[in-house]
Amino acid sequence: MKVGAIEAGGTKFVCAVGNEQNEIIERVSFPTTTPGETLAHVFTFFDQYQDELKAIGIGSFGPIEVRQSSPRYGYILSTPKLGWKNFDFLSAMRARYDIPMAWTTDVNAAAVGEASLGAAKGLNNMLYMTVGTGVGVGALVNGQLLEGIGHPEMGHVIVHPHPEDHYAGFCPYHGNCLEGMAAGPSIDGRLGVSGKEIAADHEVWNYVANYLGQALVDYTLILRPERIVIGGGNMKVPGMLDKIKEQYEQLMAEYVDYPTLDEYIVLPGLGDNAGITGALSLANQA
Repeated sequence: MKVGAIEAGGTKFVCAVGNEQNEIIERVSFPTTTPGETLAHVFTFFDQYQDELKAIGIGSFGPIEVRQSSPRYGYILSTPKLGWKNFDFLSAMRARYDIPMAWTTDVNAAAVGEASLGAAKGLNNMLYMTVGTGVGVGALVNGQLLEGIGHPEMGHVIVHPHPEDHYAGFCPYHGNCLEGMAAGPSIDGRLGVSGKEIAADHEVWNYVANYLGQALVDYTLILRPERIVIGGGNMKVPGMLDKIKEQYEQLMAEYVDYPTLDEYIVLPGLGDNAGITGALSLANQA
């Protein structure tokens, strides 16, 4: 039997069918538009395999409702994405396919993917962080996704401003939270141009690395993961990983033990397939 997977991003959907080893058999992607248009593409893809699928795993952009006890379980909540606010995603899928479904955030799915086949394979305690247009973090604690009254929003922890950085942050909720100070739009907010146009040795990347280093120290002290995997567009800046490690090491100041930095803070092993692989894994567990 096969399983299905959806990585529902704010700009792009990825759908895949895979096997019991979480390996991708077929994969497609298309732009995220309205719910009706987007799900029409989803249905067209999965209808080909309707008699073969035993479950579907979904990792969605958020915030979403992950509490199964909630009447809004399966909803996308207060997103600014046009048409998706308060959308009952899971019910729309269940109305089409009468099979078990797993439901979580896109970054949680990526964490599961990296823990199953990627850079944190075999580890029960790990973090996956993505740094791009936003900052999201998923966590596995003792082999289980960290979820309580909702999914974590670790991208919105407050950071201390770098003494040479006078930017106020772009987050409409918190201003100088991690996302507001380190995600892609913060580069444009400071310099008026996309980060893709900024040289790797520009001072702004030192600011970003400092904020990410601050957050990783907090995550380490609270959760004590065995490994931290960092992906997303900002991590494609040459030398960014090394800058983050340097800031982390200075800020931690040898307070707690952790593996060598080359083992502890790493890039994804699955590249852009972390989320969809994790969704396959969740489907196989559903």
